[in-house]
Amino acid sequence: STLLGPNWTRLPATAGRQIALTIDDGPDPDVTPRVLDVLDRYGAKATFFCIGEQARRYPRCVEAIVARGHAVENHSQRHHHAFSLRGPWALRREIEAAQDTLAEITGARPLFFRAPAGLRNPFLEPVLCQLGLHLASWTRRGFDTRTRSAEVVAQRLLHNLAPQDILLVHDGHAARDAHGEPVLLTALPRVLQAATQAQLRCTTLRAALAQERAPMSERQVAI
Repeated sequence: STLLGPNWTRLPATAGRQIALTIDDGPDPDVTPRVLDVLDRYGAKATFFCIGEQARRYPRCVEAIVARGHAVENHSQRHHHAFSLRGPWALRREIEAAQDTLAEITGARPLFFRAPAGLRNPFLEPVLCQLGLHLASWTRRGFDTRTRSAEVVAQRLLHNLAPQDILLVHDGHAARDAHGEPVLLTALPRVLQAATQAQLRCTTLRAALAQERAPMSERQVAI
C-alpha cells in the first residue's frame, strides 16, 4: 500500500528487464556466505536488508556482502515484532541506530528501509523522510522462513515473474529442509536460473534508484 507514503513494491520502469532480489534478517554466519557463493555463480547482485544487532555481531559477513558487489540496507536495529506499534521517537531511535551501525561497518549509509514483517504505521514515513530513506517492500515472497520445501519456495517466487519485480527471501531465520539445510540454498539457484533464461538481470535497489535519477542517455546505456 502507498496510503501511508511512498513504498517500493516494484522497481521503477527505468529498470527495464531487471529484477531485485532482496534478502532479509541477516547476516547469518552460516547461511550468508553460502548465499554469496550462489550469487557469484550466477553473476547476480542482491540487496541485503540487515538487522543492526546481527551486523554488529557478524561484521565480517557484512563486509563480505559489500566486497562482492551487493548492497546493504536498513532492516532496523533489533527487528522487534512490535515495531509498527511504536511512536515517532521510538521509530527514529530504532532506525537511526541501524543507520549508524551499518554505516560504521560498510562506510556508506543505507538508502532503503524495510520494516520488520513489512508492517508500518502513519508515523514511519515522516521519520524516513528525515533520515533520507526510501521504504521498500516487495512484489512476491517465498515464505522461506516457514516453508520447508525449496520447490514450493521457488514456485512462489517464480509464479508470473516479470521485469521490475522485487523478490523477498531470508538468510536470517531460514527454514530448514528434512536434511537440515536452509531451503533458500536450494531454491535460490532455481530462481536465478529461471531469471537468466527469461533474460532478467538481478540488480540492487540502490542501483535502480541511481538509474531512475540518471539522465536519459545514461539510462539507455545501463539497460
